[in-house]
Amino acid sequence: MKLTLKIWRQKNAQDKGAMVDYKIDGIEPDMSFLEMLDVFNEQQINAGEEPVAFDHDCREGICGMCSLFINGEAHGPDRGVTTCQLHMRMFKDGDTITIEPFRAAAFPVVKDLVVDRSSFDRIQHAGGFISVNTSGNTIDANTIPVNKQDADAAFDAATCIGCGACVATCKNSSAMLFVAAKVSQFALLPQGQVEAVDRVLNMVSQMDDEGFGNCTNTGACEVECPKGISLENIARMNREYLSASLKG
Repeated sequence: MKLTLKIWRQKNAQDKGAMVDYKIDGIEPDMSFLEMLDVFNEQQINAGEEPVAFDHDCREGICGMCSLFINGEAHGPDRGVTTCQLHMRMFKDGDTITIEPFRAAAFPVVKDLVVDRSSFDRIQHAGGFISVNTSGNTIDANTIPVNKQDADAAFDAATCIGCGACVATCKNSSAMLFVAAKVSQFALLPQGQVEAVDRVLNMVSQMDDEGFGNCTNTGACEVECPKGISLENIARMNREYLSASLKG
């Protein structure tokens, strides 16, 4: 496959940045998108040029680091996959592929296609956890009865990998789907009830402090989420927040 790549190049956070066109050949349809970028970077290095910086780690669709905006879509044209699971057979010989970093004020560009998503970490630190008694008098979680429907819904929410696709695809750069998933996974379980009030208030407050936009129920976040996190979680978080506000 011969392709034209339009890649966002930015030397650092202070640089203005710009799209740069490149030609690449010898791409196999069975290559993953990141393997294609590996080939491109090898081509750049052999030519004495600067390789493009992009995030990656597990390459198994688990870590969420491979966050790229490809042809105007978070993680590219496929559905239910991360960028590392996207394959070049989704494109045609001669195609032009536009590759950008996730765009959001709360995700500042570090270099090229790499963005700083530590804002998600700070939201997690604000309340995305439960306190556990480790005094030697702990209770096995399996001894606590949980309704199967609640357990399944909690597990579905917990599959969120924090990649940021919801933010990148939202016209408001909202992080509501991410925060809602983290709130929901605990709100549905008895272990999460002790800190339920503080959790949702603190996480929503931190989300606002980070500069994320508001949710207007467009639904694009659910469509492009690689794990299919449901908008129902946002509704649950809103109920939790209202309840916590009244109690607080």
